[in-house]
Amino acid sequence: MFKKGDIVGVEIRPIKKYVDERGWLAELFREDEVEKSVFPVMSYISLSYPGIMRGPHEHIEQTDYFCFVGPSNFKVTLWDNRKSSPTYQNKTQVVVGEDARAVVIVPEGVVHAYQNVGEKDGVVINCPNRLFMGQRKKEKIDEIRHEDDSESPFVLDLAELSA
Repeated sequence: MFKKGDIVGVEIRPIKKYVDERGWLAELFREDEVEKSVFPVMSYISLSYPGIMRGPHEHIEQTDYFCFVGPSNFKVTLWDNRKSSPTYQNKTQVVVGEDARAVVIVPEGVVHAYQNVGEKDGVVINCPNRLFMGQRKKEKIDEIRHEDDSESPFVLDLAELSA
């Protein structure tokens, strides 16, 4: 059903690490490098143990702004589920994290999952453009959880890798 290919609206940007005698610093978000529609309104950090996968799920209105900086690597899989998109039914995968620090911008309607494929606990920072559950957490969650559907076409082939 899905074919390998780029997905319109998905951006994968390298994160430059600045190192000195104290350690390192990496810029995750700069107003002058991101479209206003993607500007974060919140941020959160999560830790995934080795082998753990999060997703696949998609958002109706939210764009995710994932930052993968380590200390592990993640295989990110994206499926274009937007019928109006010129890349509808494309699937793409990338390995990001400690070995290839990157921001991955995932627009609404693009199904996404990521798995910690390293041997260490991995940290992911997300700076989405919508508040989780809206103002004061009083709205319905903007998420379609495909991982809860045993008939879902969004299946992560653990043996498949393409960077």
